[in-house]
Amino acid sequence: MIKSIVPNSLPQAQLHRLILGSVAPRPIAFASTIDKSGNPNLSPFSFFNAFGVNPTTLIFSPSRRGRDNTNKHTYENINEIPEVVINVVNFEMVQQMSLASCEFPKGVNEFEKAGFTALASEKIRPFRVKESPVQFECKVRQTIETGDRGGAANLVICEILMIHIHAGILDQNGIPDPNKIRLIGRHTGDYYVKAFGESLFEVEKPAAKLGIGIDALPDKIRNSTILTGNNLGQLGNCEVFPSTIEISQVASLFEVSNIINEFKINKITLHQEFHILAKKWLDEGRVKDAFCVLLADINMMPE
Repeated sequence: MIKSIVPNSLPQAQLHRLILGSVAPRPIAFASTIDKSGNPNLSPFSFFNAFGVNPTTLIFSPSRRGRDNTNKHTYENINEIPEVVINVVNFEMVQQMSLASCEFPKGVNEFEKAGFTALASEKIRPFRVKESPVQFECKVRQTIETGDRGGAANLVICEILMIHIHAGILDQNGIPDPNKIRLIGRHTGDYYVKAFGESLFEVEKPAAKLGIGIDALPDKIRNSTILTGNNLGQLGNCEVFPSTIEISQVASLFEVSNIINEFKINKITLHQEFHILAKKWLDEGRVKDAFCVLLADINMMPE
């Protein structure tokens, strides 16, 4: 059953929780700013992402407070000094980061409250967070206020002027290794997620090639009761169908021949066992072998 909701029919707090629970996980911009008197501020925001590299564009939103419709100190500071350091957040600093999100009075130094080390930036006035594995020194190119009521977004559009990276998180190609940078993401309520370890999985990007598409798969594959939508997507991402020789080679493998010998009398069970094996191989990343098994099944059970 689908539940359809008109946004303005919900109380704002409930709508806020619903959206945050649905658009997740979100990366975290740990934003360091400074006011015109030189007072630093440090606060995390999960309405954040990267949007381009030419020019470099990071956008985050210190939204208006829902309870009293006031702006946050970060946004006030940016309107005075249009500069910000966006520090990324890893697992090792998540508790301190959460502490810095407290609504301390204006002028309180969250670096000190949360126990972070302030480093001088090279291009801008706000300080960097030493403990953060990547720190982006940014100038604010533009701000966009989407509304004047509580909960409205204040989009802060930033251009990166300098990047500081802890060398230990980089792989052999100079790119952050997910299992070394150990980033975390924001979910709803008190929940966060780890972007490393067993949470990681790979999906081959189709940008460099043209897949055959799910619509090109034979009906007996496309209408399988065992294969999932993800499995069909793996098959549809193949550039070409396996050749007759490839199908024969896979059909001669022990796992396949064993199924044939055991279930050849019962065609329905044989078909199910082929699809179960294909799903297993697809889940293991053996896409071509799985495709061959499914086509071998069709060849043994023609219309």
